[in-house]
Amino acid sequence: MTSFEADYQGASVRPSPNHGERADGRHPDMILLHYTGMPTPEGALDWLCRAESQVSSHYFVHENGEVVQLVPEARRAWHAGRSSWHGETDINSLSIGIEIANTGHPGGLPDYPKEQIAAVIELCRDCVKRWSIAPERVLGHSDVAPVRKVDPGEKFPWGELHRAGVGHWVEPARITGGRFFQRGDAGQPVEALQSMLSLYGYGTEITGEFSEKTAGDVEAFQRHFRPERVDGIADFSTIDTLHRLLQALPRYS
Repeated sequence: MTSFEADYQGASVRPSPNHGERADGRHPDMILLHYTGMPTPEGALDWLCRAESQVSSHYFVHENGEVVQLVPEARRAWHAGRSSWHGETDINSLSIGIEIANTGHPGGLPDYPKEQIAAVIELCRDCVKRWSIAPERVLGHSDVAPVRKVDPGEKFPWGELHRAGVGHWVEPARITGGRFFQRGDAGQPVEALQSMLSLYGYGTEITGEFSEKTAGDVEAFQRHFRPERVDGIADFSTIDTLHRLLQALPRYS
């Protein structure tokens, strides 16, 4: 692909050949955040721009806050893979993908530099404004692909983004003792938990059985909204945080 004009004024352009048409004329109504998970930013950016990789994103944010655009926002970048949210499975056609340079879990999950997070915030603000993206539609890769993906990881500062006007968030409930649900449990309370996860958007099956799939969805929720402990166990803190997030959604308020 030849060069194009950046949609975000703060970005330079390095075209990737890996993109296509958005299905059914869809416009992006979601932002999906990733970490690169590779040893170097240079290697990750090069990989996203190689035809043989068959992967890409719309934006790449370096550790120093430099923003590079790889694919025009009107096009469908290839970043989400097998994923779902609110029953929709072609997440690439719905989303703007942002890759954030960070070695991730393979590299010990280092902290995200302040300059980088500031750049991510400004980029997201711009995309949200231009495409009228709802706060609850700013998500991590792990939200739409639990178990399979864990990025941008439990160290990503979702609360800081929310305070800057990006994304949906409530302060997580404090971790305490009390009743909890875990793998192997069954019954109406488990069904209620699964229903709440599904209402929020996760692809949770409502079976009344706390399966490995349910545990993976709980882990994904914790990684984003209750990152202090990511263990797949639905304790009071997890359930209360999920309940308050649902209450804060416009359609339930």
